[in-house]
Amino acid sequence: MTEENAQQDGLDAAEEAIDEEPAEGAGPAAEPAEDVEPVDEQPAAAEEAADEPAGPTLDDDVMPDEEADLLIPVEDYLGAGVHIGTQQKTKDMERFIHRVRTDGLYVLDVSKTDGRIRTAADFLANYAPEQILVTSSRQYGRFPAEKFAEAVGARARTGRFIPGTLTNPKYDGYIEPDVVVVTDPIGDAQAVKEAITVGIPVIAMCDSNNQTSNVDLVVPTNNKGRKALSVVYWLLANEVLDRRGAEPSYALDDFESLV
Repeated sequence: MTEENAQQDGLDAAEEAIDEEPAEGAGPAAEPAEDVEPVDEQPAAAEEAADEPAGPTLDDDVMPDEEADLLIPVEDYLGAGVHIGTQQKTKDMERFIHRVRTDGLYVLDVSKTDGRIRTAADFLANYAPEQILVTSSRQYGRFPAEKFAEAVGARARTGRFIPGTLTNPKYDGYIEPDVVVVTDPIGDAQAVKEAITVGIPVIAMCDSNNQTSNVDLVVPTNNKGRKALSVVYWLLANEVLDRRGAEPSYALDDFESLV
């Protein structure tokens, strides 16, 4: 078995541990058509709006009624707005959406978010720390992404992702990671494109409006809000450390940017 096949087998097993891939409807088609954003970052004002839950401050219908053993209390997910999607959805993300609110915002199922954080940690724990690359072009993702890299010993590339980072050996900043974690497949499109080119798996934080055809492992979450990204990266870091047998020593406050 080649190394590439072994990596794909690991990803397939990780996906099956949470839920099965739908037989149809997981392609790039989206509804509505306007949900595909440009690659450039959204204005800071849009990110600030995503940071605070719209409508009711306590909207606890965020997952099925059955009991779930979550990494943190559901109230903490709610307080960070992890469940708050956009007013658009793609067919790719339908399986991670619990419902739509009266104001048109799609609500992500936090039990699936929680499960995918665990699955991503299982997968990342199989790699040497320095072979993990995390990227974030979005303003609110930069600090927690860098903190995640510090916590698990990974490398980070935040801000604009320089073309050729993964594909041009003549570029001074050229690196050869084995796996890439991106904060948003739209904002981090260059990193995703280069990861595909060199054949390494992509783990991505995906909101309700993301297409996931080029993503190997989806972590459904509000990927535009400052608090939401802090919580998800903090949990992912601690879970990776736990899988390695290391004692997690970071608190959520360590991952929260004041920007």
